[in-house]
Amino acid sequence: MRNLVVFGGSSHPEFTEKVCSHLGIPPGKTRLSKFSNNETSVEMKESVREQDVYIIQSACGNVNDNFIELLIMINACKIASAKRITAVIPCFPYSRQPDVPFKQSGEPLTFLPPQTPLSEQPPSKPEEDMSSQLLRKLGQAAMDQQEAEKKGKEEKVPYREWRARPGVLIADLLTCAGADHIITMDLHDAQYPGFFDCPVDNLTSLYTAINYIRLNIPDYSNAIIVSPDAGGAKRATAIAEKLCMDFALVHKERPKVHSQKRESILVGDVRGRNCILIDDITDTSYTITKAARLLREKGARKIYALVSHAILSADAVNHIDQSAIDELIVSNSLPQDQHIKNPKIKVFDVTPLFSEAIRRTHFGESLSRLFEA
Repeated sequence: MRNLVVFGGSSHPEFTEKVCSHLGIPPGKTRLSKFSNNETSVEMKESVREQDVYIIQSACGNVNDNFIELLIMINACKIASAKRITAVIPCFPYSRQPDVPFKQSGEPLTFLPPQTPLSEQPPSKPEEDMSSQLLRKLGQAAMDQQEAEKKGKEEKVPYREWRARPGVLIADLLTCAGADHIITMDLHDAQYPGFFDCPVDNLTSLYTAINYIRLNIPDYSNAIIVSPDAGGAKRATAIAEKLCMDFALVHKERPKVHSQKRESILVGDVRGRNCILIDDITDTSYTITKAARLLREKGARKIYALVSHAILSADAVNHIDQSAIDELIVSNSLPQDQHIKNPKIKVFDVTPLFSEAIRRTHFGESLSRLFEA
């Protein structure tokens, strides 16, 4: 292909090689290294002037280092007068931030501190005017301060910690570095592309997963698709509808009493049937292994788990090995060389999806065909 250059970062070189093999071109030549103080060094070994450049980098390993490397590569191509720069990010960094704090085991905390400061001041009387209310509050504040000084300590008000959401920052860094276009897959949050001022193509591994189920899971038509939580219900139901299969859902019931723990309940009947758990990301594997345990307790015969992005950090592989999951099927959007040593873990290839997206983008063709079965 003319005027097309594909570079690969250091996070997932095998992915870059497979994409280039599908496109019939060699990977672009670069020199990626680090100085003695761990600063990133990037050298582009070929000209990109007036070229359509694609830079492949996934969010894995040292995520921050790999992201900085991606930014430097984008900026280097921009300075070298590239015609268009597309960041191809199979697994997008910082797209999954916990809504609530998590324990070290990966289990979410059950209860949180109050959302707003607590005030022990009595409510103002409706007949008081503004000046009377102000004087009363000032007097109360002075009395409280004097009482605190007497006790020798300051009054502390409980407050819920504010957690930063870096979505806008990540988008601004990519566009400021020089990215004209973003290609990614299965974003955890569907509204994430709204942070960008440039086009974002959020590909889906849905149909690749459907083909894997058809070809590799025996008697799949009699199995049942299960979502491990309410957030993944839409994706799981889409697969169930395409394959004309039954659907079930694991729902976390909110307790009425704060001293009670949240319990998971299964909506659907799985007795004596094979189950296929569907999720977009598994990190600590807490959610998916807990759902598998519940399915086993409800009489499921064999349990498969199909995941788009398998981060499998910390002790997740051991948790999978000891869980009720019989087979974990993951994509190669992240390197899985170490994980496939476990006989329970299988990998399906999504590089044809990305290579076709790059080819269509380069020639100005529509990507809508990639979202059809």
